[in-house]
Amino acid sequence: MKSKILILFLAIAIIPVTASNPVKHFINNDLLRNANISITVKKLNTNKTVESFRSNNPVVPASTQKLITTATALELLGPEFRFETTLETDSPICPDGTLNGNLYIHGSGDPTLGSAMLGDTAFLVEWVKKIQLAGIKSIKGAIVADATRFDTEGVNPKWLWEDMGNYYGAGAYGISYKDNLYTLEFRSGEIGTTPQIVKMMPEIPGFEFKNNLKSSAIRSDSAYFYGAPFSDHRTIYGEIPANRSSFKVKGDIPRPGLLLARDFTKALSVAGIEVSRTATETEVRNKQRNVIYTHYSPQLRDIIREINVQSNNHYAEHVFRYLSLINDTVATSKGSVTVIKKFWASRSLPVDQLYIYDGSGLSPVNAVSSGFMAGLLEYMDKSAYSQDFRASLPVAGTNGTLKSFLKSTALEGKIQAKSGTIHRVKCYAGYITLDNKNYVFSIMVNNPNGTLSAVTKKIEEFLLSVCK
Repeated sequence: MKSKILILFLAIAIIPVTASNPVKHFINNDLLRNANISITVKKLNTNKTVESFRSNNPVVPASTQKLITTATALELLGPEFRFETTLETDSPICPDGTLNGNLYIHGSGDPTLGSAMLGDTAFLVEWVKKIQLAGIKSIKGAIVADATRFDTEGVNPKWLWEDMGNYYGAGAYGISYKDNLYTLEFRSGEIGTTPQIVKMMPEIPGFEFKNNLKSSAIRSDSAYFYGAPFSDHRTIYGEIPANRSSFKVKGDIPRPGLLLARDFTKALSVAGIEVSRTATETEVRNKQRNVIYTHYSPQLRDIIREINVQSNNHYAEHVFRYLSLINDTVATSKGSVTVIKKFWASRSLPVDQLYIYDGSGLSPVNAVSSGFMAGLLEYMDKSAYSQDFRASLPVAGTNGTLKSFLKSTALEGKIQAKSGTIHRVKCYAGYITLDNKNYVFSIMVNNPNGTLSAVTKKIEEFLLSVCK
């Protein structure tokens, strides 16, 4: 009898920890006991905090920072905003169709030019047609890439060296092209040997590689490209699978504007419009020009959906930097930070809990509190652009970076959120929509004692317990 009473007592004692105290149950385990954590769960439209833990504590947000970038852009630019790229001349077109000067490509940071994710990969065909319609039959100057709307920083200085040069760390420029990515194809041999470079796509004249790559028993890509913006040299470290006849790895194009100018020159030549001088790029905008055509990107609502559903760093960084042009003539990361913090301060959010340096969340020195993030989500729920913002988020168990998150659980299809993952960081932030209870949440975990997949499982358990 005594043993039965004891068992019953223990059962009753355990229940409140798991059901009534989800936060306590979440943090009290070997995986998270020493982690840096910030949690906020609030009921929508009530200002009631349901669960919290160190909600004012700024921690590394990883890609959940994209919520800040995309929300700010929607509020300040509007969902119908489009990036513009103009074709410009610096001299009159002669009656015989000769342009005696240069033809300029003047960019404003459109990340979708030639993009495989969203943009028109055949846009150069349209550009050639517009040149023909303008009456230009030959160009005595050059095709000049003008990327001066953005500064020359390219890659954020707060990113890790190992991220620069890699596909997920491609630079953001006034002119970006083909997602600023090239593909390098390798042929690998026995374990321990150096894979051979077969070809580069697209081919970039003068580009050089120092190949320190090794073939190994791994099954996936573990190669890293090290190199600075505007440098035509890359050093390759890491490993790829052994004994592969073909294995492809992606890296970043360091001078995308120049590559676009070269490709445009070729396209014009194919159409019978000869360009006398070699394609080049300029660092100054020192001449009066005439605009002969304006190319528009897809709408911002479509761009931010790509950013949040697929966690596209490249798109995020361009949108982030463009925000500084609200105040400045040249886009900079520093200027964008000023714009973002000023806007959210004007909406009474605690910007003293916001430390940001980029738009994608790739930098490990970013820091945001879960309280700030939850406040932003609350604000956007009431925004005139709420529908566009919510539509940009992946759905749990359904698509994008949340395709496997909470799959086959009671919350499948009930959560719209952004995930964030970098080394020793796992975060989620978004909306929970139930029949009778709707929430915003931000769960941020830094430096756990185990794997990030194990952290994800704990976060899933936490959200399920909150929504019981």
